Amino acid sequence: MAGSTFGERLKVTTFGESHGEAVGVIIDGITPGLELDEAYVQIQMDRRKPGQSSVTTPRREYDKIRILSGLFEGRTTGTPMCIMLNNTDMRPSAYDDIKSMYRPGHADLTYEKKYGLRDYRGSGRASGRETAARVAAGAVARKLLERRGVSVLAYTTEVGGIRCETFEPDAIERNLVRACDPVAARSMIERIEQLSANGDSCGGIVECRISGVAAGIGEPVFDKLDAELAKAMLSIGAIKGIEFGAGFQAAAMLGSEHNDQMDRTGFLTNNAGGIIGGISTGADIVFRVVVKPTSSISVLQQTVDMYGKEREIVTEGRHDPCICPRIVPVIEAMACLVIEDHYKRQAALLDE
Repeated sequence: MAGSTFGERLKVTTFGESHGEAVGVIIDGITPGLELDEAYVQIQMDRRKPGQSSVTTPRREYDKIRILSGLFEGRTTGTPMCIMLNNTDMRPSAYDDIKSMYRPGHADLTYEKKYGLRDYRGSGRASGRETAARVAAGAVARKLLERRGVSVLAYTTEVGGIRCETFEPDAIERNLVRACDPVAARSMIERIEQLSANGDSCGGIVECRISGVAAGIGEPVFDKLDAELAKAMLSIGAIKGIEFGAGFQAAAMLGSEHNDQMDRTGFLTNNAGGIIGGISTGADIVFRVVVKPTSSISVLQQTVDMYGKEREIVTEGRHDPCICPRIVPVIEAMACLVIEDHYKRQAALLDE
């Protein structure tokens, strides 16, 4: 399938479907000699796996990874690495009653128009289940970035119209929605649980902060660092928008307000979000993404079936009432892949 490969120097290809036997990823371009083990990757997998709490899907996947190649005696070999996760809690029969109907908000219609057929079992390749493979690859990229002194942190800042008012990094992994404000987190959880009880869902906003990136990383014109990050984020099914630094607020600012002035110590502000001209400035790279409400809801909706007949549909099954808590590690993973790929591009440029 075209479109399943991402990256230039650090290249990843994901495979598998939501209710198939397994999902996984092949990673090519990993620096040889990197100390790595399955336990390190598993930490990130456990952050994304389903069935974690009352605000995530009850599907029980342990997401236990297996590294099938590219690792020898605890070190990367530099050859392609294959990481696979078996699916263990599939229930494709949950879709039998609606397999001929196009679910609102899903890629059912578009996949069928493109390929002439579709996997109706939980969206197949279009399912959020595919992101498990991304998180595995992102963990490897994160390990590479650690050697460069680069860190990547994402966190929820808004859910269902409830916004964080404070930023407390230590609180992020201590609440069910991975919010940076523990007080707002409690209200967010109540909101999600209320909507879930009514069969509905909600969206939110996740912010990502990348620290330690050297100035000069990124390519000009078509491969700008912010453009590559935007593509990475928008390739995640639930993401519908992205902004960097001041973002859309720049529309109401003056040039004298938005420009990041400098003194001998560096930039005085970071309205550009750490990227100017598509190249990193050395300041933190900061962006925010819009996460849409989960499409699978048990509220009665209007649709049509594959024969053109108007129908009413209720999507049963096990689904996240809000995607924000589990999308945080996916966003971090994709950010790690982009940044490491661009470091490798820069190294290749300097070797020319």
